[in-house]
Amino acid sequence: MRHVIALDVGGTGMKAALAGPGGEVLHRARRATGRAQGPDAVVAGILDFAEELRAYGTEHFGTPASAAGVAVPGIVDEARGVAAYAANLGWRDVPLRDLLAQRLGVPVALGHDVRTGGLAEGRVGAGRGADRFLFVALGTGIAGAIGVDGRVEAGAHGFAGEIGHIVVRPGGAPCPCGQRGCLERFASAAAVSGAWAAASGDPGADAADCAKAVDSGDPRAEAVWQQAIDALADGLVTALTLLDPRILIIGGGLAEAGETLFTPLREAIRQRVTFQKQPSLVPAALGDTAGCLGAGLLAWDLLDHTDRMEVTP
Repeated sequence: MRHVIALDVGGTGMKAALAGPGGEVLHRARRATGRAQGPDAVVAGILDFAEELRAYGTEHFGTPASAAGVAVPGIVDEARGVAAYAANLGWRDVPLRDLLAQRLGVPVALGHDVRTGGLAEGRVGAGRGADRFLFVALGTGIAGAIGVDGRVEAGAHGFAGEIGHIVVRPGGAPCPCGQRGCLERFASAAAVSGAWAAASGDPGADAADCAKAVDSGDPRAEAVWQQAIDALADGLVTALTLLDPRILIIGGGLAEAGETLFTPLREAIRQRVTFQKQPSLVPAALGDTAGCLGAGLLAWDLLDHTDRMEVTP
């Protein structure tokens, strides 16, 4: 059976699959990233894992994978196939696409983890069928993916979708990016966790605890939550004004709060829009499988492109 390798590399673990031509998952596997051993060990682990997946496909499906797709965090130069920088993995300028292609002997596509997950959500998840979508992941930070006609826009320099660094509170809290008042300093899961830990006096409290306290009517939690909702709505309306998506997909850890997040967020956006069309606001559907599924889509897209090039006179 013709298949591809799909690999999603995270800060602590890697999720992988062998995917068939219809996107069906034929095999799943997981492995620790091994970042404690340093960036060289992480890269070696990725290469070894990919080779094991290739061997599995050969043994069980009678043929090796036709291509591979890999999603990685940090700054990614997708055109050159270079993992430029990832603070949590410690690497810089790793030519990961070429290293994998040499090891596997097949074409390889390299993508940014959030954009790759957004590709899956837009094409086969919550945004299926939408011609324009914006996917926003509310995790430790905030990042997004801009979807247009079934593909995700990377931008001229690979930075498209970095909605977490829209300034929503000028002169506000400093951000590691060098600006002050960035959205992710107020509305990420990490930001809500920090604010609720301070407000509740419990240093171990996190965003999930804050959401539970909101549901129980705790006014301190309601104040923390509303501050995050207001900042998020401000950032999203800026994005909606620029991009005019048909559907807005929210994922990441903070989205696990469900309607505790979505009901007030819809209302906050409604209050802010004037001439803009308010898009459908929906939760992500694929969970932590999105990156892996998206990596498989990248691999199939690469094969489709290669096939078209071969038949063009």
